[in-house]
Amino acid sequence: MKLKVLFVLFFMFSIAFSKVYYSKIEPYEIRNISSNISGLILAIDEESIGKELTDKAYIRIDSELDEKELQFLNDKLNYLEAMVATNEKVFVNLKDTLSKKQGNYDTIKSLKIKSIVEKDNSFYDLVSTQNQLLNTQKEIQNLRVQMIDLKFRITQLKRNISDKYIVADGFVLYNIFVRAGQVVGLATPLAQVADISKAKLTIYLDEEDVLNAEKQVVYIDGEKTAYKVSRLLNIADSKNISKYMAQIIIQSPKLFSKLAKIELKNE
Repeated sequence: MKLKVLFVLFFMFSIAFSKVYYSKIEPYEIRNISSNISGLILAIDEESIGKELTDKAYIRIDSELDEKELQFLNDKLNYLEAMVATNEKVFVNLKDTLSKKQGNYDTIKSLKIKSIVEKDNSFYDLVSTQNQLLNTQKEIQNLRVQMIDLKFRITQLKRNISDKYIVADGFVLYNIFVRAGQVVGLATPLAQVADISKAKLTIYLDEEDVLNAEKQVVYIDGEKTAYKVSRLLNIADSKNISKYMAQIIIQSPKLFSKLAKIELKNE
């Protein structure tokens, strides 16, 4: 009898020292998707609202001009690469020619049987070849600089084209804010997508409950769970004054947005 009384007292004690909170079951993450690029909305897959997305674009922005420019620049890059290859062959030939002319000049410059005019002509021919070699080297460097600029622009275009195909593989499409035929600019809100692989419960604790919150047992709708407080802010919430936000990460339910009763107990 005494044991039963003690059990009842202990139960009442635990109830008295547990607090009840209510929270809406929300997706683990909701992302607001904004445009990274300007352009005309060509197509929207409104049928995907409420469904899990794949790697297929659910919003497509016109990328025709970007794709044409990309093809043009790739062709131009190929021509520049061919020009560099040709100039490198010319450079090798000029280098060999310069070596021979340098040897000829070194041979005749001290010969008394050669006139000053012949020696000067040999020297001028040597310098001319040196200048051709330097000009060819300079041309190769200029072409390579152009190639670097082209490659950077090609990277930009690829990024632009990618940004015009809006995808969110594995997320659920929650909402769409634009329509086909609309012109959007940078940072224009496009859609909301949700990660429902997990769910979260958000509660706001009193100051005295914060320190032990992560050690307490979590009851949801009256049932004991193995969940723990996953996230805890030690900075008071800006809206719920003198309250501290805590979150409990749980398995994804069949239905979101339901209200759940949460109790934190010391056991």
